[in-house]
Amino acid sequence: MSFFDRLRDRIARTDSVVSVGLDPDPARIPEHLREKDLPRWAFNRRIIDATHEYAAVYKPNAAFYEDAAGWRSLRETIAYAHGKGVPVLLDGKRADIGNTARQYAALLDEADAITVNPYMGRDSLQPFLSRADKGVFVLCRTSNPGGADLQDLELASGEPVYQRVAALADLWNERGNVGLVVGATAPEELEDLRERVPNLPFLVPGVGAQGGDAEAAVTHGLADGVGLVNSSRGIIFAGDGAGEGFEKAAGRAAKRLRDRLNRHR
Repeated sequence: MSFFDRLRDRIARTDSVVSVGLDPDPARIPEHLREKDLPRWAFNRRIIDATHEYAAVYKPNAAFYEDAAGWRSLRETIAYAHGKGVPVLLDGKRADIGNTARQYAALLDEADAITVNPYMGRDSLQPFLSRADKGVFVLCRTSNPGGADLQDLELASGEPVYQRVAALADLWNERGNVGLVVGATAPEELEDLRERVPNLPFLVPGVGAQGGDAEAAVTHGLADGVGLVNSSRGIIFAGDGAGEGFEKAAGRAAKRLRDRLNRHR
């Protein structure tokens, strides 16, 4: 099965399009876990236990794992999520040329999907696109304010860069494994892109701590019922200051977001 077929099944089983971002900032991990051998893994395990029934996918951001203990924590996290039946989307924003791109794509041996950066063009993404059973989410219109610095620039054709990226991603979707990253903080662009690429699922960040538009994220983010709306800090750190009860707060936050999004499905 393709990643998006598996994701469709997961969405149906959980009645949820929630992506839970696993970004375990060491400074915010509860103090009672910091003495563990792998505190990031200890934190993630408790978050997964509390949220898996509401999670369509888990999305660890590679930036929080790029050291020896971090990679160990990430592997444990992926294996544990899979044990709960939840696919894992690695937020790596990878792309490069030649053997470097192939090495980056090896991350898909463990994860089910990955985010990629299209700035270097199709050849830099080919090792990812060639993995028909894996999902490839192409950065298109991101949720950060500075995204407009490049993404809104007008090309000679009159279209902004983000629209061209969407059109290219649609062409690259030969194996049915391509989606787009489109932020909930840009609801008008979300609607515009859905009209332009009706068949590409979106990963929509920015609904949690960034205050994006949840209704637009669901209304325009799903393609034939498949898509993801991500919250990271808004879920995993919902219990800041809760000590040993932090995971219960995360579970409640994940359920609230699931229910909130489902009102617009």
